[in-house]
Amino acid sequence: MLIARLIADGEARETAELAQALSAQGFALAEAAALDHMPEVTELRVTGGTGAELLDALDAIIAPRAALVSAHAIAVPRVFVSDMDSTMIGQECIDELADYAGLKPQIAAITERAMQGELDFEAALRERVGLLAGLPESTIATCLAERISATPGARALVQTLAGLGTACVLVTGGFHHFADPVAESLGFHRVVGNRLEVSGGKLTGALVGAITDAGVKAAVLEEEIASAGEGAHSLATGDGANDIPMIAAAHYGFAYRAKPRARAAANGRVDGADLTDVLRLLGIAQSQWRGL
Repeated sequence: MLIARLIADGEARETAELAQALSAQGFALAEAAALDHMPEVTELRVTGGTGAELLDALDAIIAPRAALVSAHAIAVPRVFVSDMDSTMIGQECIDELADYAGLKPQIAAITERAMQGELDFEAALRERVGLLAGLPESTIATCLAERISATPGARALVQTLAGLGTACVLVTGGFHHFADPVAESLGFHRVVGNRLEVSGGKLTGALVGAITDAGVKAAVLEEEIASAGEGAHSLATGDGANDIPMIAAAHYGFAYRAKPRARAAANGRVDGADLTDVLRLLGIAQSQWRGL
């Protein structure tokens, strides 16, 4: 039995009509009802096929703005690990920083290919950072103030989960210069990311220390799960190819407005703009939400 929760814009489909449409896709609908305290969320109990196949079927039938499929009862996670760029914030920090050096189109093109999984992440990162050599470190603060903004619902998602006792970690292939203030403003407990090398007040074009890549993101998730104790549920959110191992390893792996490969790896999808849809799909009542 699979449990699917979804939020759909527009008119709701009648249960009989939905059952017929799912049957045509190889599924049997056992039950469909709105959550008692969250009427905009419909919960389905379905047999037949895999979770990934059910998500694809729901895309074809309903095109929900957000959905989650689980083989087990859905619970509040004890661990939340999230990507930053284009997930917790609406921008790619390195692309915006590059604009101050007059290099945004060149660097953004590399970023896009890396997030699509077309380039080796570390090589693409070092190439882009190298192009920023000589940029004043003070430009980062300017970029943060002028260009970087939280994704709708990001603060509420983090602070609500933190208030419920969830360990919240921001893990990014981006840079501590950006991630530390973003994490503080949103309410994360821990930050894992890359460090830009600075000398004489300017970026050198190099990085300091080990690279935070897809493997590190997945390892951080597993580390936090182990710390949370046996039976702890986990949540991960991301949008790009380097988020896939983390998304796939989490109990609830959400692709937020994601690249196709990341979306295909997830059992949760948010195609709308607002990350509070994750709270809705987890069944967390609005009376418990914080950070609005």
